[in-house]
This record gives sequence, C-alpha cells and structure tokens, in this order.
Amino acid sequence: MRLLILWWYEVLPEWYRLIAGDPDCFTAGATADDVARRDRWPENEPVSESWMLNELAHAGPEHLDEMFIAGYDRKQGYPDPAEDLAAFEAHGLGASSVIVDLGAGTGQFALAAARRFGRVTAADVSPAMVAALRGRAATAGLANLRCVRAGFLSYDHDGPLADGVYTRNALHQIPDFWKGLALSRIAGMLRPGGVLRLRDLIYDFQPREAGEVFAGWLGNAAADPADGYTAGDYAEHIRTEFSTYRWLLEPMLAVAGFEITSVTFDRRLYGAYTCVKAQ
Repeated sequence: MRLLILWWYEVLPEWYRLIAGDPDCFTAGATADDVARRDRWPENEPVSESWMLNELAHAGPEHLDEMFIAGYDRKQGYPDPAEDLAAFEAHGLGASSVIVDLGAGTGQFALAAARRFGRVTAADVSPAMVAALRGRAATAGLANLRCVRAGFLSYDHDGPLADGVYTRNALHQIPDFWKGLALSRIAGMLRPGGVLRLRDLIYDFQPREAGEVFAGWLGNAAADPADGYTAGDYAEHIRTEFSTYRWLLEPMLAVAGFEITSVTFDRRLYGAYTCVKAQ
C-alpha cells in the first residue's frame, strides 16, 4: 500500500509533467539526459484559456520517443494517401488549394498533399514528430509545406481560410467533450464548402457487441511489434485512449456544421469520413 501511495502522489505526477513538457519537472536531481530532453521538447504551445486541455499530455509517450518515431511508418503499415487525396480532388480541390493536416505525424499525407495542392500546413503536438517531418520536407524540397507544433485545440490558422482539413488517427487522443470543440475549431478554419477528411478508430457497433468485435480485432493483430500493432497495443488503446462510437461522432459533426457526404468502415473499427462545411 505504501508503494502504491508513493506511485500515485509522487511518481505519477512527475511522469505526467514530463510527457507534458513541463520544465518544472526537472528538479535538482535531474540527469543530463533529462535536461537535454527538456531542451529538445519545450513546453507545449499555450492554449487560449487556463481550462483548455494540454494535448501533449494525451498524445501517448511513444509519440514523443525518437526511436519509436523512426519505425512509425512501418508500424502504421505505410498508409497510402491516394484515396484521401482523391477525396479532396473529387470536391474540386487542386493546385491552388490550402490544406491543413492536424495530427500529421511523420507526414505520410502531408508530403503527398504538398506535391498536389498549393499550400499545406502540417500540425502535430509532438516536437519529435514535427522535427522528423521538417527533415523530410526539407529533403524533398517542399517549400509549400509548413510544419508547426500544435494540436486540435492550439493550432491557430492564419491566412486564407482552408479549402480542406485532413486528420488521421489523432482525434481519438482527446475525450469526446474536446472532440466536439476540435470539430468546431476545424469548421472555423474552413471556407464554406470546404472539405474535412477524417480517418480514425471509431466504434461502429453497440456496447453489447464490444466483446465480440474486440476479440476479432485482437485475434488478427501482429505478433511482432516491429511489424505492426500487437494485441497488447490494441488492448492498451481500448483502455487508455478515447475512440468514440459512430453514433456519438456523427451528431458532433452535424453540430459543428458539417454534412457527411461519404463514409466507409473497415471491420467496424476504422472509419473514413468525407464531410463538407455548410455554405
């Protein structure tokens, strides 16, 4: 019991502040590695109100780990952005269009979008992700790709309203209250008729079906973590992340001012939405 109390009141708060990027967590006993980490990953960009969520603390510590990020694309299965690019083009977006990628990760979509559209902003709360993406953009010579450290709640769009917003497997990192606020902010940065392309882990089933669906999901997971997400990874996602039900997400989209023009689901778990902001 004493060890549990020590963990809860002393260790856990220190760990929380560490992943949130709070420099105050580096006390007099900090190691040189701790200080170097603080310098590489400064405090998350401030949000506008004291009650706003710090998204960096919800990103998951693996997304702050440079070694994990080095193998991130392989673990993700090198997702092909062609279908998402086509979804934007089907709604008239082209060489002069402004695109925002929220939760851009290592840039699988953003890099391809910058070759197709006029101006792309890729935002992610993880400093390590942004650093990796900036390096890739520079190597590719993509001057029209801007990389910023920000999240759904802290990204501040400037310039012309966006023609399209893209997000993949990032919205589930924040609870439903904040999803609603994030979708409202996305609508605010889009022009009337602008397009939201949303991909995420979304539950397309009733609560009573959860055991059956999850058993099939975990049963088909990768055996080797280097090859993809394992059953343990999926179980941790279910316990600790904030994937929501389809029947909760779709009303949020409507309230934010979006019309769903197409939606597909894979294995009742992976949703792909194309939505248009009301004129």
